[in-house]
Amino acid sequence: MENKYQNEERYFKAKKQVEEIKGFYGNLAAYIVINIFFLILNLKTSPEHLWFFWPMLGWGIGVIFHGMKVFNYMPFFNKDWEERKIKEFMDKENGQKKSWE
Repeated sequence: MENKYQNEERYFKAKKQVEEIKGFYGNLAAYIVINIFFLILNLKTSPEHLWFFWPMLGWGIGVIFHGMKVFNYMPFFNKDWEERKIKEFMDKENGQKKSWE
């Protein structure tokens, strides 16, 4: 029974990770398409003022952080880090309860 529960839990974690990856690639695709549109619009309407860099830069920073979160390159967004912290807090609480007993 425990093994079935662990398999289900792993399945849902994997499914969530796949959804996060799909979300990142959707964000990346939108970033590319919209910024190409902004580039074309900028060059057609006011080529002497290249403003398309600003939304590209701002959104690009967001895309980078999104990718770092999804692919676990940020320690505070890493799922293992979260699980270790939860376990640490639970162990600490269990230790405090035992000292009261």
